[in-house]
Amino acid sequence: DMGDTLVQWIWGGFSVDSATLTRFFAFHFLLPFIIAAATIVHLLFLHETGSNNPIGLNSDADKISFHPYFTYKDLLGFVIMLLTLTLLALFSPNLLGDPENFTPANPLVTPPHIKPEWYFLFAYAILRSIPK
Repeated sequence: DMGDTLVQWIWGGFSVDSATLTRFFAFHFLLPFIIAAATIVHLLFLHETGSNNPIGLNSDADKISFHPYFTYKDLLGFVIMLLTLTLLALFSPNLLGDPENFTPANPLVTPPHIKPEWYFLFAYAILRSIPK
């Protein structure tokens, strides 16, 4: 069966084990670099040949070059955003934090106000519906 073969190939064996975790870790580490490389190649091709004009009119007269104008604008935006995040992290790290994170921890009692993030609420509702 093709599905079983594909699952065994992805898992690296007949069950999920350390080989599977290693593969998924490597995949999740490399995926952003692959996406960044594909984006750079796309931008290079796009700005070398230009984008397709669906109207069919020649619009070369009203174009400005990508570099240096947009490159410097994007670089300035990146530096401002990085500087803002750095200043926020260094001088006011608790500004965006949840105030309930500062209550003293008690490993024997789960606080009643704890609930998961919104994307886990469906699983939390299922878990809460099962009696203890």
